[in-house]
Amino acid sequence: MSQLDKTFIIKGMSCGGCVNSLTRVLKTVPGLEPLKIEVGKAQLRLDERVTSQIVKDAVARAGFEVVSEA
Repeated sequence: MSQLDKTFIIKGMSCGGCVNSLTRVLKTVPGLEPLKIEVGKAQLRLDERVTSQIVKDAVARAGFEVVSEA
């Protein structure tokens, strides 16, 4: 299975509690591995099953918004 590392810029995060909340939600998504989560940014390893929309939906479930990705 191929994997891709991507960085997502996230709006609405302001503290360590936000980081913890987002990390908990992201860990529930099959095929997604959080590499580094910090205020305003998430570096993730995605396998081919995980689309950008799946990531955006997970981030929204945590109460935040993806504003860009690289």
